[in-house]
Amino acid sequence: MNLFDVYPLWDIEPVRGLDTTLWDKNGEVYTDLYGGHAVISVGHCHPHYVKMLSEQLDKLGFYSNAVQNSIQKDLAARLGKVSGYDDYALFLCNSGAEANENALKVASFHTGKAKVLAFRKAFHGRTSGAVAATDNPKIQAPFNSTENIVFVQLNDLAAVDAELSKGDFAAVIIEGIQGVAGIYEPTDKFMHGLRSLCDKYGCVLILDEIQSGYGRTGKFFAHQHSGVLADIITTAKGMGNGFPIGGVLISPTIKPSYGMLGTTFGGNHLACTAALAVLDIIENEHLVENAAKIGEYFHSAFADNKAIKEYRGKGLMIGLELKDEYVGLRNRLLFEKHFFTGAAGAQVIRLLPSLTVSQETAESFVNAWNSLI
Repeated sequence: MNLFDVYPLWDIEPVRGLDTTLWDKNGEVYTDLYGGHAVISVGHCHPHYVKMLSEQLDKLGFYSNAVQNSIQKDLAARLGKVSGYDDYALFLCNSGAEANENALKVASFHTGKAKVLAFRKAFHGRTSGAVAATDNPKIQAPFNSTENIVFVQLNDLAAVDAELSKGDFAAVIIEGIQGVAGIYEPTDKFMHGLRSLCDKYGCVLILDEIQSGYGRTGKFFAHQHSGVLADIITTAKGMGNGFPIGGVLISPTIKPSYGMLGTTFGGNHLACTAALAVLDIIENEHLVENAAKIGEYFHSAFADNKAIKEYRGKGLMIGLELKDEYVGLRNRLLFEKHFFTGAAGAQVIRLLPSLTVSQETAESFVNAWNSLI
């Protein structure tokens, strides 16, 4: 049997990591400024993370949600406190797509309605409902096609009002910052208007913080820059630093019932331990503050850079839109300078490094960039 061939792969195989450094099977050294799609939030193989997971695995790796699991309760309490949503409830699952599936389902249960408003260029995942709310027909099978999702332009309040006024929407789902699209932000004014319109028309406001959350933008969640409160927040990626976990933070105004949601693997002992280790490291090493500081450095260092058409983003969620003559720079950074970065199409390089990234590493990347242009 071969692997189902759906990924275009670089001929590089990392076999070891430490913080923002990777070693491939040939012993070549790379610097990781992408973290596997923003997943590595506290660095590869952080000793505290490894210790906690190893100790838990010596005790118990998994049992089902049919029994008590105090580690889940510890995680809910810690996440509520750190995020500022301590009066919300937490449902644990396995991934960002699953988190969004459950968020949409909860909103529909709560309102008794079926339709969802999403935004152009949005990416919410690849499972059935999440991919329907993703503005990319190429990854939607006919099975996923539905009239229950309506897309409008980001930052267009009039368009939102026109749709929600029809009265048949359960929810609005929006990314804290659009990631896969190329790092596009909703404005503070738009976020406040969106909150008001959701209140006016009885819609649930879902903030997808799967990529933009967990301190990446210099706030715990990106939408907190605007001061708006969401009804439901989804999280994953950096939540477990590579261990599969997702979460749905749910307003106390939305009431649960037995059987409403469920999962086999979600909230297992190892996943919750990984998530607790991540929160320990974020707090103890002041990583939200570091994300803001290094983000400010990158913003200043790339100001007026001759290769960049536009700098977008906050903190360590950065989009560098290239001028036409510099398309191809990402591959050169990887193969000539050994820096892993991300992309949004050919034109945009995305930086999503671990929140532990140092000033020295940031400066080395800027120097490598400048040496290639």
